Amino acid sequence: RMFHDDELEESEKFYVGQPRVLLLIYALYNTLVARSEMVCYFVIILNHMISASMITLVLPILIFLWAMLSVPRPSKRFWMTAIVYTEVAIVIKYFFQFGFFPWNKYVDYTKDKPYHPPNIIGIEKKEGYVHYDLVQLLALFFHRSILKCHGLWDEDEKGDSSSNKEDTDDELSLTGGRRDSSASLKSVNLTASVESIHVHFPEQQTAIRRKSSSSHRSWISLETLIVSHPGFLFFSARYSVVKSHCGLCCFRTLQVYVPIRQFFYNLIHPDYSAVTDVYVLMFLADTVDFIIIVFGFWAFGKHSAAADITSSLSEDQVPEAFLVMVLIQFGTMVVDRALYLKKTVMGKVIFQVILVFGIHFWMFFILPGVTERKFSQNTVAQLWYFVKCVYFGLSAYQIRCGYPTRVLGNFLTKSYNYVNLFLFQGFRLVPFLTELRAVMDWVWTDTTLSLSSWICVEDIYAHIFILKCWRESEKRYPQPRGQKKKKVVKYGMGGMIIVLLICIVWFPLLFMSLIKSVAGITNKPLDVSITITLGGYQPIFTMSAQQSQLKDLNQTGFNAFLGSYRGNTAALQFLEGYGKEDITLADLEGNSNSLWTISPPSREKMIQGLLDFSAEFTVVLSWSIQRTLETVYPYYIKAPSDSLAKPIKQLLTGMYCRWENITVSLVKNVSDEGVREWWVLNQLGKRYKTSEESLELFIFSDKVSPPSLGFLAGYGIMGLYASVVLVIGKFVREFFSGISHSIMFEELPNVDRILKLCTDIFLVRETGELELEEDLYAKLIFLYRSPETMIKWTREKT
Repeated sequence: RMFHDDELEESEKFYVGQPRVLLLIYALYNTLVARSEMVCYFVIILNHMISASMITLVLPILIFLWAMLSVPRPSKRFWMTAIVYTEVAIVIKYFFQFGFFPWNKYVDYTKDKPYHPPNIIGIEKKEGYVHYDLVQLLALFFHRSILKCHGLWDEDEKGDSSSNKEDTDDELSLTGGRRDSSASLKSVNLTASVESIHVHFPEQQTAIRRKSSSSHRSWISLETLIVSHPGFLFFSARYSVVKSHCGLCCFRTLQVYVPIRQFFYNLIHPDYSAVTDVYVLMFLADTVDFIIIVFGFWAFGKHSAAADITSSLSEDQVPEAFLVMVLIQFGTMVVDRALYLKKTVMGKVIFQVILVFGIHFWMFFILPGVTERKFSQNTVAQLWYFVKCVYFGLSAYQIRCGYPTRVLGNFLTKSYNYVNLFLFQGFRLVPFLTELRAVMDWVWTDTTLSLSSWICVEDIYAHIFILKCWRESEKRYPQPRGQKKKKVVKYGMGGMIIVLLICIVWFPLLFMSLIKSVAGITNKPLDVSITITLGGYQPIFTMSAQQSQLKDLNQTGFNAFLGSYRGNTAALQFLEGYGKEDITLADLEGNSNSLWTISPPSREKMIQGLLDFSAEFTVVLSWSIQRTLETVYPYYIKAPSDSLAKPIKQLLTGMYCRWENITVSLVKNVSDEGVREWWVLNQLGKRYKTSEESLELFIFSDKVSPPSLGFLAGYGIMGLYASVVLVIGKFVREFFSGISHSIMFEELPNVDRILKLCTDIFLVRETGELELEEDLYAKLIFLYRSPETMIKWTREKT
């Protein structure tokens, strides 16, 4: 070994010999030290999520638009800004905690108001108002100590001083012949030293170069600008006057504007860039945000604390804020894809600035007013914002490193294994995603192919990639010739497919049977009404039972009820599907609740019809609909899940059961106010004997599906078969049929040459060789038109 030290070797042995738990703690601490800036970012974002005020809003914006965009790391100025700002924020919050401020006298009344000025600013009085700020300050000081330990804290100042020295040398060398002019210029009263302003002149790049490796652009100070350009002499003569008046404001503005402009200019036009590609991670972050919006849409609506997505969608209730966020989220994904395909860093920087300010303005100033609750009380919005912050960090990293020069194929097609295969096929199964990606790629990529030809290439590439994955799996797990398939493969794959197909075929029956028996909810009646009409004349009896008149059966009564039908197979089979909680006993009073207001002619005609025994006289009894009854009174009524209530024939037929008769009598009351008449009904065979005239009615209520599954169960068995089984069966049938027509494209032993041809098309397109792209595409089409050539191209290599 070139270098050997006994102490270092002993230290390494001692370290390796430590317990695994202690080594894990060491590793976690080293990770924390190596990524201490990420810890600071996380604490700052967490503090803003909890506080959600204008005081804490500044640092997250600076993180995404300054710190994460700095090359190679955030400067000392940023960390000092963050430390000083946090300290000032703590002092301000502490100062406004005193009770003599007017808004602190009604804290309980204003603490949940999102637009209360102290809540927006962040100076409201509350418990633990400074806890997260102290943790944030502690994290910043920890990172500062790490930078100092590694000698990185003062690195920027040293780099700036060296750069300034080199710039000064350059300027002196360029202005050596003009020292006399400079000396004469010093005689002009500039009111002490003239502050140096760096101004960028692109046309001077050929004349003035910086020696520093970090930047090779043209930069000159204000004094050099005055000396090198005689046209500015008049400006220099009046400089003291301008500076003392309105020019001072412009001067200070330039001091702020020029460094910011130079920062973004260096970002867009770097001398060196470590090209990277994190578009996939940004897309996944956007996808997670999209899922959060869809399944947590109730959090973006008004007066919505919680809701069930299925029931809300079935009621066609879509909050406006939810719609806006979905459209914005989808639109940003499309724009991000366009910027990625065009590889424009400037567009990405502009998009980043607009998105950072827009998202923060929407989430912390608009959304609380729409939902009428503070951002800190909206958990779904907090989760969405945190994932969006991850996207902002990835986006800043992409800007800092630059876009890749080549975008070849789908990111899932980089490897040929089962994971990539199933993920790629799942990607293609998402509705409209493959089509939308293909059209966007065609729009924002330079190509000579038409849209149909582009889609053709994409389809061939996808098909060849799938074949390549299967061929690689066959190489990894070879199957010897003449050997039968193992039982594990046959029963594993085949058995699973059999079970899946059986479940699909019988799913509607199982679903409709279990959904009401297992998860069903008893739908008891709230009102039972009876109306009896004689021969179509004015109703003679109307009565309803509610609340206390609707009684439940206890276990003893239910057992006695079942015992009365012992031996009646049809009745017992019907009662098998009901429990005591499904039966309601309605006790209706015998006296009609309305007077009989029939006209005298109709009354006489009805009497004549009743006296004529040879003519038919119908009695109509209605409870939910009107129908003519063969007998008088149905004792048992079934209330199904729909609106049609009907008698239970199984309990009303046979030797053990009969339709109950009722007596109908007309009561006449003569008083000073006149003659009043009403009808009185009494049931003869009542199970629960009462001395008063009354009617009994047993209502059997069918269980209904839960509200969350009502949209699916509402279609019924035939609806489920038509929508689920037949549709899935169509796709399964396509998988098992038509195989013979695709043999020449499916059974390809070696697809490497075709895959390389597709990759070559992508490559020449990226390099701008559009004529060669047309030639290679024509070659690919000819290959698929010629079976003989396809056989030659796909032979196994010997």
